[in-house]
Amino acid sequence: MPEKYGPSARAALLRLMLENRAIPNPELVAEFKIRLEPKERERLNSDGLLETSKVARRLVHEITAKGRDWCRSDLRGGGSPTRSGPLARVHADILQLVLRFLDERGLLAEAFSARDLESLIRSVYEELAEEPQDWIRLARIRPRLNGADRGEVDETLVKMMKTGTVHLAPESNTKVLTAEDHASALRVGSEDLHLVAMEES
Repeated sequence: MPEKYGPSARAALLRLMLENRAIPNPELVAEFKIRLEPKERERLNSDGLLETSKVARRLVHEITAKGRDWCRSDLRGGGSPTRSGPLARVHADILQLVLRFLDERGLLAEAFSARDLESLIRSVYEELAEEPQDWIRLARIRPRLNGADRGEVDETLVKMMKTGTVHLAPESNTKVLTAEDHASALRVGSEDLHLVAMEES
């Protein structure tokens, strides 16, 4: 059985795995009705299941690989919520049966990691940008794409650029470029592009 956490902590981890992206704390509260108290957040961070960072003056939560493993264990055997009625308990039992079936065939992790790559790139950009059309380094975006294939990311970025609402550009001041910037650059023709800006969709 996985380590026990309260309903809010458990819900936060499961929601983060389901969304497959970092979620700002205000969105977690407003959109998903999950209020993660400081003690719960600190425990999840301390246990290595969650990474919380401060971006543009707000807390942003991101589930870790260990957190995903915990969620899969919790889904397989976590049981229904306390004080739930008979219908909720039956639903939980059926869900666990289906999840065990998927897990035994190696499909459970794939089911939760599958996500439209363009949507993921956009959501990561929006989390990092303080306002629309902010220039954000690709070196900050790539590590947040859940290990997506480099070639697929590059193809998706080029496709997004062709829409006219996504702009990529080189860093004009090459002296500020880091090793991460060079490694993360998108090569188009003979030019390395290090920065991306997106208009509101």
